[in-house]
Amino acid sequence: MENIPIFDGHNDTLLKLHTSANHELEFFNETEWGHIDFPRAKKGNFGGGFFAAFTPNKNYHMESAQYLTESGYDIPLPPPIDQPTALNYTNALAAILFKLESESNGGFKVIKNIDQLIDCLNNQILAAIFHIEGAEAIDTNFDALHILYQAGLRSLGIVWSRPNQYGEGVPFRYPSSPDIGNGLTDDGKNLVKQCNRLGIMIDTTHLNEKGFWDVVKISEAPIVATHSNVHTICPISRNLTDNQLAAIKASSGVVGINFAVNMLRADGKFETNISLDTIIQHIVYIAENFGVDHVALGSDFDGTTVPDSIKDVTGLPKLMNQLKTYGFTNEELTKIAYKNWVRVLVDTWKE
Repeated sequence: MENIPIFDGHNDTLLKLHTSANHELEFFNETEWGHIDFPRAKKGNFGGGFFAAFTPNKNYHMESAQYLTESGYDIPLPPPIDQPTALNYTNALAAILFKLESESNGGFKVIKNIDQLIDCLNNQILAAIFHIEGAEAIDTNFDALHILYQAGLRSLGIVWSRPNQYGEGVPFRYPSSPDIGNGLTDDGKNLVKQCNRLGIMIDTTHLNEKGFWDVVKISEAPIVATHSNVHTICPISRNLTDNQLAAIKASSGVVGINFAVNMLRADGKFETNISLDTIIQHIVYIAENFGVDHVALGSDFDGTTVPDSIKDVTGLPKLMNQLKTYGFTNEELTKIAYKNWVRVLVDTWKE
């Protein structure tokens, strides 16, 4: 597994870097800050992934102790964010992404088509897909969508849990079904169609169940959840039911397994003292019940609390080697590592 690149469904590294005074210095020098920097990525066989632009609410802390009890939690969502604020913040994070590319001496590339992705994976160039998490930045005339597409946007999550002009997400609630709230708005349905026309991948992560089924009905592309897990194992609102997983399989889509401890653990707790096997059980469940073609990785590095056993991006080879002990073949491991993401993008992108 040493030479197989790992392509990851989601990270929030741009958001982490946005808090730094010198983005390039923090990224291209090895640190112990967060989960991903360029030197650690190389150590972890990290071939790249979806680099998210997410607009946060100020002073919102999901893991606030006041909401946590022994029986579970129901964490209130922050209020919606207006479109101009989200667009300004998205532009700032996108600027960081493109600055990293320009300062990388060819070692980091924002990719816009499959040929570029394959070239990067074959030549150990870190490949970044510009992704937006939560479509608040997109105006309902879709002018911003077209402009951002020309800038490199190739993947879009309709919501980040809080409601917006396009749909509703799930709150962070354990235990809970994801069937909470209404489906997509009319603008949300049009957004799916616009993304299909352009070849922008639609990400159903954070979307509630009614919205998910709206995407299934409307979209002509594979159904994707870039960083979600198995509800049968961990019954948190953020995870996917078997019916949702079956729909993803039927569309030839993929689920990227999230390393968030509260979405991995059967008890939904935020405690980090869990083994790699806790991640692997979600991968095995999808592979055995829906097929290995429909599972990949979606770490949520730099955006969540991960198990001590994985620590950061350098733990990825350890995870892949552990998967091998479960009986996955090299061909299957390669699919999980990057080929499933490549297949979905081939079927989604227009270029």
